[in-house]
Amino acid sequence: MTIKSGRVAVAAAIAAACAHAAFLHSQEQPRPTFKTEANYVRVDVFPTRDGVPVDDLSAEDFEVFEDKVPQKIDAFQHIVVRAHAAQDARREPNTVAESRVALQDPNARVFVLFLDVGHVDVAGSHDIRKPLVDTLNRVIGEDDLVAVMTPEMAATDLTFARKTTTIEGFLTRNWPWGERDRLNPLDPVERSYEACYGSQQTSPVAAELIARRREKQTLDALEDLVVYLRSAREERKTIFAITDGWRLYRPSAALTNAGRPTPPPVGVIPGTGRLGIGDRDSANPVHFTDCERDRLAFGALDDASQFRTLLDEANRANASFYPIDPRGLAVFDSPLSNPQHLDVDAAALRERSDALRTLAEATDGTAIITNDIAGGLRRIVDAVSSYYLLGYYSSGKLDGKFHAISVRVKRPGVQVRARRGYLAARPAAPSAVARTSAPTSAPSIAEAGEREAIDRALAPLGNYGRDLPIRIQAAAGWPGANHPVFWVVGELAAAQMSKEATDVELTLTQPNGGPAEATAHARIEAGARTFRAAIAPAEALPPDDYVVRARIVGGGRATPAPVDLFRLALPASPDSAGALVYLRGPLTCNHEVPTADLRFRRSEHLLVEMPFGAAGEVSARLLDRTGKPLPVPVASSVRDDADGSRWQTARLTLAPLAVGDYLIEIRRAGHAGDAGRMLVAFRLIA
Repeated sequence: MTIKSGRVAVAAAIAAACAHAAFLHSQEQPRPTFKTEANYVRVDVFPTRDGVPVDDLSAEDFEVFEDKVPQKIDAFQHIVVRAHAAQDARREPNTVAESRVALQDPNARVFVLFLDVGHVDVAGSHDIRKPLVDTLNRVIGEDDLVAVMTPEMAATDLTFARKTTTIEGFLTRNWPWGERDRLNPLDPVERSYEACYGSQQTSPVAAELIARRREKQTLDALEDLVVYLRSAREERKTIFAITDGWRLYRPSAALTNAGRPTPPPVGVIPGTGRLGIGDRDSANPVHFTDCERDRLAFGALDDASQFRTLLDEANRANASFYPIDPRGLAVFDSPLSNPQHLDVDAAALRERSDALRTLAEATDGTAIITNDIAGGLRRIVDAVSSYYLLGYYSSGKLDGKFHAISVRVKRPGVQVRARRGYLAARPAAPSAVARTSAPTSAPSIAEAGEREAIDRALAPLGNYGRDLPIRIQAAAGWPGANHPVFWVVGELAAAQMSKEATDVELTLTQPNGGPAEATAHARIEAGARTFRAAIAPAEALPPDDYVVRARIVGGGRATPAPVDLFRLALPASPDSAGALVYLRGPLTCNHEVPTADLRFRRSEHLLVEMPFGAAGEVSARLLDRTGKPLPVPVASSVRDDADGSRWQTARLTLAPLAVGDYLIEIRRAGHAGDAGRMLVAFRLIA
């Protein structure tokens, strides 16, 4: 089985586990270690003398400083790991939820084996296999977790295991996995570059495009990995990066200004009879405009800047890199089949090695660039098999900023590696009751109107004091000239989840009751919790106030059907009302899932969709609960759907925010006052 089919199998297993676990984001999850008014911080410390771990230290031997201020050590533990447990005695996590709980154990270590497929040749992937397996057998304890990742994987696809036989089997089945020296690339995009510009052996443009694309893929994957690990656990994470290293490409005027080649010929696509650009015998025609677009984009690439960002993210995530060059001490960088000028080759080899050493040194790891790879790996095993866990209540402020940590050992001659800092939380935003002091002067009409709009948007957050069996959110707009559509998102409480499919009946009425204006049905599959549906009245409706009701009518329940309702004022065409909310995070397997629960966590991403019935420039920004703009970017765009509706979308990463209530403001240009404005409130709970 090839490594590509292995990745497909892993992705399929993850998808199956996610479907079984469904959408659990509103259930109680492990909370971070931040206390109410005190920031409790754990620090893992690796002291060595002449490369040998020091095992006889006490709490009195350590000094911890945060932003150069001494801290009082509140907890102390010395951990020594021995990989002595039989493989059959190790219990593997059975679900994604179990895996995330296991990651939270501070006594367990977390390892990720990153196979940089595009920057390792076939020989390297063969030579590194046995040293890697031997190292894993020595380093992985019975409580430790290890996963394998490649550049084509998303971090959320990681499957952590305790049995080293799982990883050994993966490496054995997927050998050879290195693709750097492959003359005929397997990737269809790389093949399209060769079709556009010629073989990479003869075309510098194709060769550099392939190299830049591979390097970009790798850096993106590594950055995705450390951000994911940061949300997964606080303690140190160890990443073994198997790679020849990177050039860290900078913008290239030569590539950007490369002469436009002659487009490939037009031919007939076999089996379809259609015309296509490229090889006449190929069923996958080349899109020449895509090649040119990528040439311009990769010509402006600045991987050196992204590499510095990766180092910062790794330190924030408390992740240490141990890069391993499987070639050992290489003499030449390019393969003999594609020789370069000696000066160019030597410079490339130096750049790759420097990148690996910088990655290790900046993250408290060790770069293995030696012919004695097995010996270097043994030294890493010794270094990470004995460490100390220190805990303290920070004297610093809960300000949402990065706080630097330094650790010293009083005993002379001892070198220390420890986490470099952490990102502090913030206390919850003060409630409305706490801000009832009288203003120094009477507010203006505009100020009073703004305060009323903000309070009206925040009001739904007060309904989360108790759990409801079902919650709904709704939006309305005019895809057609005379017939509005009401879009509804619903979510079941955890207690309402069923092993059978659940049917939900949706009814649209006016507030004073009366006959239904329209109805619709939605189905929630077994084990799932959410749905999105549309109510489309057959008759034209006037602008007015309406009520959407949702009632559970199936799912094998003997109790009375739970009901929720949502009030919505439908404006005149082409304006719209309301918004739909989606989230994406570790528990949704990195998929966007509709939600009617406006409570989120920092590890998640928030998406708001507001229907617009007419064209116009749109913008979005983040506000605090008082309406003050915050310097956190909100990405906005417009999407047209097949039903004729137009949606303004706003995307927000929640990681930089502290616990509290917030507002996303969406505006459409050309509308005065509140006509083109929507305020959507949400609450960050952890």
